[in-house]
Amino acid sequence: MVIHEMTAQECRAMLARSNIARLACAHDNQPYIIPTHVHLDHEFLYSFATKGQKIDWMRHNPLVCLEIDEGSSNQWASVVVFGHYEELPHRPEYQDSRRIALQLFEKHPMWWQPATVPLAGQAQRAAVAFRIRIDRVTGRRGSNDPVEAPLQRIPPDAGRQG
Repeated sequence: MVIHEMTAQECRAMLARSNIARLACAHDNQPYIIPTHVHLDHEFLYSFATKGQKIDWMRHNPLVCLEIDEGSSNQWASVVVFGHYEELPHRPEYQDSRRIALQLFEKHPMWWQPATVPLAGQAQRAAVAFRIRIDRVTGRRGSNDPVEAPLQRIPPDAGRQG
């Protein structure tokens, strides 16, 4: 296996073609991670969800992290985004941002699912549009090395407490 750092341009290209990310947030030293749909537009990843734990936690602590990956165990890529949660409420100063978000969302059929579908037996909750301001992005990609030995061994001291 050969692993390479991805350039900023490669990371952004992957963000542009991927729509499902894992969004991580934290509250009181407890991490929480969930899958979410995202849509890249310049320095932001746009998304939405119904009000609940993730929205409450991101309102309390806007520092978030997203991860997007693609490929298989033999050839893969992974991008990590460090950023800030920014809610897009129904107020005049957010009108342009909400319009951009809706245009991005509407490029995909049934874009509102599953984010706004209520849990069985529960009432519908209000949707919250938000974006993640991208502060930093990193990525790596791995592929098989044709000259690598077919059997890799775990180093004998791996996992030892030193």
